[in-house]
Amino acid sequence: MGAKTLTCLSCAQLNRVPEDRLAAGPKCGTCGAALIPAGPIDVEPATLQKAAAQDDLPLVVDFWAPWCGPCKMMAPDFAKAAKSLKGQVRLVKLNTQTHQSTGARYRIKGIPTLVRFARGKEQKRQAGAMRAGQIVSWAKG
Repeated sequence: MGAKTLTCLSCAQLNRVPEDRLAAGPKCGTCGAALIPAGPIDVEPATLQKAAAQDDLPLVVDFWAPWCGPCKMMAPDFAKAAKSLKGQVRLVKLNTQTHQSTGARYRIKGIPTLVRFARGKEQKRQAGAMRAGQIVSWAKG
């Protein structure tokens, strides 16, 4: 079995994790944070950019804002989906109100918008709130 490269969502350090250890709660070798957290993590733009470009596991980003009603409604479902996908896909959140230029860089026109990155490229995106089961199916595809 090979190893997967994962960016620490806390300190942005690259880590190599043996595939058979992905489900065992691997931690960052630099800061000790969980590399595959149980729920979605709010990330900084630089960390998002690095993880989207470098990670071997797919990354699903929820572009959201605190004033957005549909974003608030989807948040618990996004957290449930993160638990269901643990070890297969990492789910993160980026606050587009705090990081407006990042929302513009990724051409976010409405929120919530989910974007799936894999192998350094955007694979697909979906605007609008979804339920946990829909998020899981969409993220796996």
